[in-house]
Amino acid sequence: MEACAFSRCLLLPRSVPFAKKLPSPSPAPLWFLREGSFASSKFCKPSRVLSPAPCASPSSSSPEPSNSGDLALLFEVEGVIADVYRFGNRQAFNVAFQKLGLDCANWPEPVYVDLMRRSGGDEEKMLTLFFNRIGWPTSLPTNEKDSFVKSVLHQKKKALEEYVSSSNLPLRPGVESFIDDALKEGIHVIMLTTYGRNGEKTARSLIEKLGQDRVSKVKIVGKKEVEESFYGQLILGKGLSSSLDEKLLKEATKAAYMEKKRIAEEVASILKLSVDISTAPSEGFEMVVVTLRAGAELADLPVKNCVLISGSQTGVLAAERVAMPCVVIRNSLTARAEFQSAKVVMDGFGGADLTISKVRSKIGSSE
Repeated sequence: MEACAFSRCLLLPRSVPFAKKLPSPSPAPLWFLREGSFASSKFCKPSRVLSPAPCASPSSSSPEPSNSGDLALLFEVEGVIADVYRFGNRQAFNVAFQKLGLDCANWPEPVYVDLMRRSGGDEEKMLTLFFNRIGWPTSLPTNEKDSFVKSVLHQKKKALEEYVSSSNLPLRPGVESFIDDALKEGIHVIMLTTYGRNGEKTARSLIEKLGQDRVSKVKIVGKKEVEESFYGQLILGKGLSSSLDEKLLKEATKAAYMEKKRIAEEVASILKLSVDISTAPSEGFEMVVVTLRAGAELADLPVKNCVLISGSQTGVLAAERVAMPCVVIRNSLTARAEFQSAKVVMDGFGGADLTISKVRSKIGSSE
């Protein structure tokens, strides 16, 4: 019965944008909902959904991609292609203080770095720690501290957007050559803009700094692409229209719930936290997971052939969750962090740091 419902779901719906591309499949079980099997979307060839992966012996390790077209690099933007946390955030905070008339507030780099480390990078905590130390504005009622913090962050975001759009924020040394080398070898280069700390607009402005020629050759996964992906529609609840038959809708809803539950359990295990598994995981982590899936769909490759170039703990955890290899490029926010599940941790691009050949060697190594 499940096989029948799955077969009908591929033939009937018209509202899902990529359904019309799918050929008539033979009946198949719902194993396509399990981890690692999502490949159906408008970005992918239907054959990836309909044809099961070839059998392999349990002892065999994942082989290195046979050619460059079978490899994709998924880049986080903030902290990876530019160290926003070192060159942008501090200056943006100081501009925000000035615009709000807070003459007593100014963050030189040592103060900013100390606040970042003590707060774990949480900007609301940074402001709270700072004003607890020097004193809150005398005219500010105690019950309005939260709204005051939010107003500072709002001004800071506007200032950062202006700063990123200017020529003052440099790209990471070597990142342009690294991307050029990947493109020359036919490797898919995909930029992820959905889950940066400072929003998608800031991430897209950073990507534009790569130059028009490079930008025309890379692909971008933003909020729209995530929502249109097959996995995104299923997990985020977008696009499950009334034209789907009732059984498919129930199965999809059930699968989405189970996926959310598995994510919550995995995060709790990794972080050694006690959580209520009946609740969904954080929206931020869920978005990162779905973004990585959407990136793999856009590359039309399985997740094992995609490599996340990350600068955040959240990205590393999400990559581990979906079994995507991950390489870390440290930034000022994560200079002392540990990334145990990453394939390799580097301080930058090129030379003694990350190169395309090192990416290949790490992906070809055994788990």
